[in-house]
Parts: sequence; structure tokens; C-alpha cells
Amino acid sequence: MLFNSYEFLFIFLPLTVVAFFCTQQLAGMRAGKVILVIASLVFYSLNRLDHLAILLVSIAVNFLLAQYILKQPKERTKRKWSLTAVGVFFNLALLGWFKYFNFVAHDVIGGEMTAGWPQVALPIAISFFTFQQIAFLVDARNCDVREIDLLDYALFVTFFPQLIAGPIVHHNEMMPQFARTNDIDWTDIAVGLTLLSLGLFKKVVLADSVAVYASPVFGVADSGYIVSSIEAWLAALAYTLQLYFDFSGYSDMAIGLARMFGIKLPTNFYSPYKSTSIIGFWRRWHMTLSRFLRDYLYIPLGGSRVGEARRYLNLFITMVLGGIWHGAGWTFLVWGALHGFYLVCNHLWLSLKKRGSLARLPKGPRWFKVALTLFVVVLAWVYFRATTISGGTAMITAMLGLDGSFTMPADMRRYIPMAGTLEQFGVVFVGENIIPLQQLPAACALVIGLLALALFAPNTHQIMRHYNPTIDTNPDIETPTRTKWHPNLFGLLLAVGAAGASTLLLGRASEFLYFQF
Repeated sequence: MLFNSYEFLFIFLPLTVVAFFCTQQLAGMRAGKVILVIASLVFYSLNRLDHLAILLVSIAVNFLLAQYILKQPKERTKRKWSLTAVGVFFNLALLGWFKYFNFVAHDVIGGEMTAGWPQVALPIAISFFTFQQIAFLVDARNCDVREIDLLDYALFVTFFPQLIAGPIVHHNEMMPQFARTNDIDWTDIAVGLTLLSLGLFKKVVLADSVAVYASPVFGVADSGYIVSSIEAWLAALAYTLQLYFDFSGYSDMAIGLARMFGIKLPTNFYSPYKSTSIIGFWRRWHMTLSRFLRDYLYIPLGGSRVGEARRYLNLFITMVLGGIWHGAGWTFLVWGALHGFYLVCNHLWLSLKKRGSLARLPKGPRWFKVALTLFVVVLAWVYFRATTISGGTAMITAMLGLDGSFTMPADMRRYIPMAGTLEQFGVVFVGENIIPLQQLPAACALVIGLLALALFAPNTHQIMRHYNPTIDTNPDIETPTRTKWHPNLFGLLLAVGAAGASTLLLGRASEFLYFQF
């Protein structure tokens, strides 16, 4: 069940809110937490009931291991390490079987040996709740966790606003909030509904509107056809904006839903396309994943404590593994490797500027740094979206004009066969162009408009910073803005308008990109 569905917005959410607050007022906060756990398990099971058992087994095993780790005396370090290693192995084995079996069996091994092997269905959100619980076990081993309650732990893992797609929360951010009082905070509900409305608008109105210009072109490129430079750039930018408004919108919805129950989630997006470097990009994009990769992968590998060359290797390995975490496929590995390469180059450049002749170089204008960062990010997104390496390479080749395809779409008749062969991609085909010529002005206007929003408009957290909507995950980010949101008639009309426009479009076909990761 998606947040942007009629069933969730008009049945599940109202029933859960009423049941939670009524139970909390009558029987106390602990009974309210029971309602939230039950509601979260129902929410998860509505996707596939048989996958609920996987989630419950994962919770049970990790909770028991955490209990054993916490009961060990401080001097029994080896026992703690052994128990933690067992837990990490269990979680990675579970994730590996369900997420990577199909890829290894059919893409890596392949051939007649695996031809008859079954396809393993991927349980939704397994990447998120696996990472969350690995972090918890490691913190328990490091004595950063005290005694835990099964109910609090179950709610920490299953809390439905962040269960499906994050943010990836940390136990010391969430569990203290579960001890809140029984009072209903109407400000929390108002802020939560506003964030939910804005996130819903981002997802349903903005992301889904631009998606129609990305999928057909990528589908054609993945099938071996050549696309023109205009269409490749339009599709790449459309996907770049679809992914941004899709995931940031869903994060806003998650933060808003949690706030309605009095729970603050960590910030997950902070205008990443405004970044002046790839380092800054990863401080702003999927911030909770970046934090996890830094604390539980990069630093354990040695971080920057083992020399400059090893530091760069650790960065590269971390980003490659981060790419594979997003999906089981060669394209995700390439995407992670590209970002690893970008980060190494960025850190090497900064290191060279601190010493030697590069230190005398003048600082470039901010707009150039933003444009360069966005350019390399868009190139990497192409492989993230493509389903084959060849399709991604064909898109990049067309975008850079390296194959002679730097042409207007009208010239595509020398590349593309008859329209009937493209029906499998769901292409609305007019004449001999993937994107009909009469749609180009509207498509370009939409892409330019959404790009302007991403680059120049204040983000949700800046607009609502007066009400401190989230837990800060990176306080070092510069946030220059004069915008402060206060409850007023204009704000009410804006939120109602966003919610109304989104509601009208809920019935159309929609995909949530991060469900596949």
C-alpha cells in the first residue's frame, strides 16, 4: 500500500490515527504503541502477507541477539564480537538471498545450469529494516545501547511512516521519543498534515508528471535502438527530476506522518541539486543512508586514519557497496563506482588545493560549481535508471553527441524502425519520433520549471523551519533563506490546494521508484 493511494489516505491513516489517540488517552502510551505496532504490521502485510513472516523472524532474531550482547560483561569483548558477527551474517544472508539471488543465479552465473532455477520475490523494505538492525547490533556491541524493551524495539523497526522507504533511523533518535506523554499536540498534527500535503504534491503532481518523458526513451535505448541527443538529454533530466521529487516527496510524507503521532524523523533530503561539489551532494542526498555508510562501513574500513591512498580506496569501496545496496544489477554497480570515482576526485582536488601550486587557483563562481556537480550527477543517474550497461552507455553517447546523433528528433527516422515495434515500451508514438515533436515544447517547459524549483526554491525544511520539522542529521549545511512558515490563511489555502490537486491525480498510474531498492 502506497502513501499516495486512496486506501491509505482515506481508510488506513484515519483509522490508525483515531485508534492510536483514543487508546493512548484511555489506556496510556504503552497501549498506544501496541496500536502503532499492529497498524505497522498490517500496513506491511497488505503488500504481501507471506513476507510478513520474514519481517517478524528478522525482528525476533535481532532482538534476541541484541539482548545476549547487552547481557555480556564489558570484559567479554570477544563474546560480544562473536554475537555481533553472527547477527551481521544473519542479516546480510537474509538480504543476499532475497535481493541478490536472482542476479547472481541468472546474470552472474547464467547458462543452462541456472536456467530452471526459480525467481525469488523481493520483500519490500528489506534493505531498510536490515540496515537499521545491523546498526543496532553494532551499537549494542559498542555499549551505545542500554536495556531494550521488545515493544519499543518492534516499533523502532516497523514504524510504518519510515518502514517502506526510510529515512534509515537510529535507535537513539527514536526510542527516547517513544516515552512521550499522553497529550495530543495539535501543532504536531497540523505540521504533519502540511508536510504530508506538500510531499504528496511533489510525488503525485510533479514526479509523476515528468516520468512520462523518461521511461519511453530509456526503454528504447535499453533495447538497442539509437536515440537522439535532444531526446536523451530530455529523458535524463526528466528522470533526474522524477527521482528527486519522488523520493524527497515520499520522505516529506514519511516525516509528516510520523509528526502526526508526535515522532520526529531525521532529515533525509536538503536541496541536493544545489550542491557545489559531489561531497556536498552526498551530505544532502539520502542523508540517513550517507550517515549509515559513513558510520558502519567507511569508518570500520579505516576511514581517513590509514593514509591518503587507503582513504581513497575506502571511499571507492563504500560507494560501490552503496550502489549494490540500491539494487542487484550491473548498472547499480557502475553508478556506485562512478560516485566513488567522483568522491575520490573531489577529495584529491581539495587535498591538492591545500598544498602546492593549485592553492593559488582562484575560486570559481558558485553557479559553475553547481552546474558541474549536477552534470556529473545526471550522467550517473543514467546508469541508475537504465536496465542494461549497453542502454546506459547508448544514452551517455547520445547526450555527448559521440555517435553522430546530435540531431533533432525529426531525424530519428534513420534510426528507428516502424512505430509498431515500440508499442512494448508504452510509447505514445506520432510519426517517427520517440517523443512527438508537438510535445517537445511542453516537455522542455516542464523540465525547466522543475529544475528551477530544485535549484532556486526553498526546500520543505527551510519553509517550515520555524516548527523544527525534523531531527538535524547534518547541521553543517549552509541554509541561507529568509522564508519562515507560520500558520495563516494563505498557508492553509496552499496546503489545501496541494492536497486537492494531488487527490484528483491519485487514480492515475504511478510508480514509487525506491520500492525496488
